[in-house]
Amino acid sequence: MPQSMTRLRTLALILAAGGGQRAGGDVPKQYRPLNGLKNALQRSLDAFCSHPAVDCVRVVSALGGPSEAILAAYGLEPVLPGGATRQDSARLGLEASPGFDRVLIHDAARPFVSAAVIDRVLAALDRFDGAIPALPVVDSLRRGRETVAEEVNRTGLWRVQTPQGFRYDAILAAHRIAANGATDDAEVLRAAGGTIAIVDGDEVNFKLTTPDDFVRADQMLAAAMLSRTASGFDVHRFGPGDHVWLCGVKLPHSHGLIGHSDADAGLHALTDALLGCICAGDIGQHFPPTDPTWRGASSDRFVKYAADLIRARGGVIDHVDVTLICERPKIGPHRDAMRARIADLLEIVVECVSVKATTTEGLGFTGRGEGLAAQAMATVRSPR
Repeated sequence: MPQSMTRLRTLALILAAGGGQRAGGDVPKQYRPLNGLKNALQRSLDAFCSHPAVDCVRVVSALGGPSEAILAAYGLEPVLPGGATRQDSARLGLEASPGFDRVLIHDAARPFVSAAVIDRVLAALDRFDGAIPALPVVDSLRRGRETVAEEVNRTGLWRVQTPQGFRYDAILAAHRIAANGATDDAEVLRAAGGTIAIVDGDEVNFKLTTPDDFVRADQMLAAAMLSRTASGFDVHRFGPGDHVWLCGVKLPHSHGLIGHSDADAGLHALTDALLGCICAGDIGQHFPPTDPTWRGASSDRFVKYAADLIRARGGVIDHVDVTLICERPKIGPHRDAMRARIADLLEIVVECVSVKATTTEGLGFTGRGEGLAAQAMATVRSPR
């Protein structure tokens, strides 16, 4: 095949070894959840793992840190150990990842990089040794400390972003001879004589540096989310037995509940409410009662499945509420255990879980003690 027709192999190298002291917080900035959801490293991984031109994604970070578990969850290769400086980390990452034609070097603290920016950087590598996304400086600039010393001409000045793209052999050779103290990889290549293109960056591709940047990120993500509320309802009749399962808790009782699974009406109603928030049908579609697989199954599995579907779509569960309708058994003594169990299954705090109980004042099938019912509400935020 002619060289011009050969598909170029591209590596994405994400640098996540920094401490990010200016950002504050108890954990490094690349691991702090944004708007209660994925952190900056995870969002960067999403961008590069989903890009059709990227063949491999590697992360340079501290060994034994949070990156290792994150990469395992993404099914990616283990962490590459970083160095004392960003420049060292980039060089070590390149040295440990041979066999590529192009490389994109990206700061994990830029979680909102778009496919369009990646496309522009890669396209420029057809003509140049390297490429950087950047935005022109539009504000007036002054040099000074307490008072203004002079105006700085902003013509030709750019705010540089990542990913910075390079022909792999060129940037690796440049790093091997680079002096210490380079501010970024493009400067390393420029100092070695390489040609570097400037392509359009993106205002959304900002770097998390200060606490205000996290406020901006949270607000941006919140604006892109839509809050939905849905309900669920379930009924089971009493039959032979000495216990019932309700909201994931086993309650001693004079009768059992009849059902294909464990007949936990509370969790069945909750599962339908969660599925309704993402318009994913109902529990019967996902776990048909005609399927022997689910005979006697714990309803824990159904609720966790619905929660996993929500998370896979980028959603977050804000609140759930379950009302159990029965004359017996008494729910009050078990309410706290039920709330705790639901919180555990959904991986949310117990303060976001409500469990209530009521009777029908002796009316209807619940009043006659023939069975019980449950209704549930769930509120979920998910991308628009």
